[in-house]
Amino acid sequence: MSRIAAAFERARLENRAAFIAYLTAGDPDADSTLALAAALDRAGADVLELGVPFSDPIADGPVLQRAAGRALSSGTTLTGVFEIACRVASSTRMALVLFSYLNPLLRLGIERASRQAHEAGFDAALVTDLPPEEAGQFQPVIRSAGLDTIFLVSPTSPDSRMNAAARLSSGFLYVVSRPGTTGARRDLPADLSETVRRARRAAGSLPIAVGFGIATPAAARRAARLADGVIVGSALVRAAEEAGDARAKAVETLASSLRRACRRGRGVWC
Repeated sequence: MSRIAAAFERARLENRAAFIAYLTAGDPDADSTLALAAALDRAGADVLELGVPFSDPIADGPVLQRAAGRALSSGTTLTGVFEIACRVASSTRMALVLFSYLNPLLRLGIERASRQAHEAGFDAALVTDLPPEEAGQFQPVIRSAGLDTIFLVSPTSPDSRMNAAARLSSGFLYVVSRPGTTGARRDLPADLSETVRRARRAAGSLPIAVGFGIATPAAARRAARLADGVIVGSALVRAAEEAGDARAKAVETLASSLRRACRRGRGVWC
């Protein structure tokens, strides 16, 4: 069982959705990322997505665009992300997902990048701008390096694309809650349950996790009732951005409330 699969199984046995957090690696520097990862681990995050900063993050909203800019300004490279991951993997219990656009991986070479990612402690890779229709030459290389592969589906994905993404995915299938870019939202879309239902039909026994727009415990609670995992990125990055030197405490506080909201069962949600 991979560490990703183990994280979802542990959450299932504890009657909750897995809590998956996102950080942009190197934002605002490597040491800060390590401190934030430690804070997320203390808060009980099951999986950490470490984003590779990229100069043209077309799928990201303003919060993550600023984070990528800060990380690039501090000199963060793909190799630097691997170095950060190695330190996170050795000091926390979280499973790690390499979250990247395709270009940085192509520059290093997909085979070399995948091998180094695995050696650094990553358990999976998610290439945000790689649709399943174009993944044929890349997905087997990533999998052969020992990494799970995670693909995205959205409310606008036809059933054929959801089926293709699920076939290529291991670890989990990432359900984008709404069309558009990343970013914290006040509420989740009304049609999310239908999107999750279609994704569940495509995924079969593969876990599904919902992300994009989850910013509050209330939203996390709703997503946890629908999916096997809840993904939060922009809200955590924004909390760190606004807190300055107190960023680790701010992220731990928010993450703890989100993690508690992932619990299921009768009675009061805490």
